[in-house]
Amino acid sequence: MRGELPSWLTGSLLRTGPAQFEVGEQQLRHWFDGLAMLHAFSFGGGEVGYVSRFLDTKARRAAEQGRMEMQEFATDPCRSIFQRVTSKFSPNPTDNANVNVSRLGEDYIAMTETPLPVVFDPETLETVGFGDRAPGVISTAHPHHDPKRGELVNYAAHLGPRSSYRVYADRGRGARRILAEMKVSEPAYMHSFALSDDHVALVEFPLVVNPIKLALGGKPFIESYRWKPELGTRFRVFDRSTGELRGTWQAPPFFAFHHVNAFERDGELVLDLCAYDDAEVIRALYLEPLRAGQPVPAADLRRYRLPLDGGEVQVEPLGGQGLELPRINYPRCNGRPYRYVWGAGLSPDRPRDFIARVLKLDLEEGTEAVWEAEGCHPGEAVFVASPEASAEDEGVLLSVVLDSARETSFLLVLDAANLDELARAEVPRHIPFGFHGQYFSSQ
Repeated sequence: MRGELPSWLTGSLLRTGPAQFEVGEQQLRHWFDGLAMLHAFSFGGGEVGYVSRFLDTKARRAAEQGRMEMQEFATDPCRSIFQRVTSKFSPNPTDNANVNVSRLGEDYIAMTETPLPVVFDPETLETVGFGDRAPGVISTAHPHHDPKRGELVNYAAHLGPRSSYRVYADRGRGARRILAEMKVSEPAYMHSFALSDDHVALVEFPLVVNPIKLALGGKPFIESYRWKPELGTRFRVFDRSTGELRGTWQAPPFFAFHHVNAFERDGELVLDLCAYDDAEVIRALYLEPLRAGQPVPAADLRRYRLPLDGGEVQVEPLGGQGLELPRINYPRCNGRPYRYVWGAGLSPDRPRDFIARVLKLDLEEGTEAVWEAEGCHPGEAVFVASPEASAEDEGVLLSVVLDSARETSFLLVLDAANLDELARAEVPRHIPFGFHGQYFSSQ
């Protein structure tokens, strides 16, 4: 290890991500399709330990036999019409949980956008079993933690002749309640959602699907969706206490994977997210254009303000060149006003490089700090607050960096306040570029 870790950093960074893109002779087609591998970086006594392990899932076991049996995001095994219908509307989704991890009650879970979380041991990374299915066919891997109630809040889309969105709160092991439900004819693809102290916001981008065509069309999951800009983008805001629809706001069409934060202020619901003008970024993340070095569209950090008593949506740019995979001081600021956001971003000096730097934005001052190194591709920068922190940005960032020149990876530890490098711990091999993870303290 190079550098020195803070003495208070005692816990584990747990991550999941795609790590295998071939199944027998079949090549998986999209970055989101790869078979899931768990990664654990453990901290203590100024040292870093690392272990990794494939999730032991049905999708992985079939792949070991050279077969692909479950539909992934953009890759579908060859099936008859009957088999396609069965796979869409029966409770047998893929268990390839390669997007995010969380803790639900006493269980550590890995998640993807299907309703089946995978439970694993946080020390050995051994797959233990499955958690409770979400109340729908499609869910998100970005639940929000409600510390007051000890719940995870999420949404699921129920698909069928009568489709609906369902917002629900989960304590694990059967303890679940539905917070809100709304009928919808063509559900939108929503990778995440917003939670404030008083509201849940589903942002319906005009990337929508006809559920029957999804089942019968013979196309991979995401290719069944259609971009319909004439629909615009609709903000569906629900009251968290009553479940009632507080209102619907309309804005020009745009697309986003990730919300940053949401909060109430001066009679408005404020939503910050990483926005794209359209959904072409999904096409750019297919493996063929990625491997060919084709540029990926850059996100804009935007703020949308919704007047809760009625009125038009207001939008303003917040800066941040191509910021994605956003993180905030979540325990302190989620659902409340905040000042700082960290993320991985594109570099104007390396426009063809896919994610080339770590960014920190000060939303009050309009300034930014940058960490960047030649040939390095940092992943999501996870913020960990110092135990005695008084300032919002007092802590460290943890990012797994792919070093393309050396064909290896390292864990990067940055001072979250100024992005000064504190330490790096090299891994004896490369870690495939992944998505999301969480830090769990052992104190």
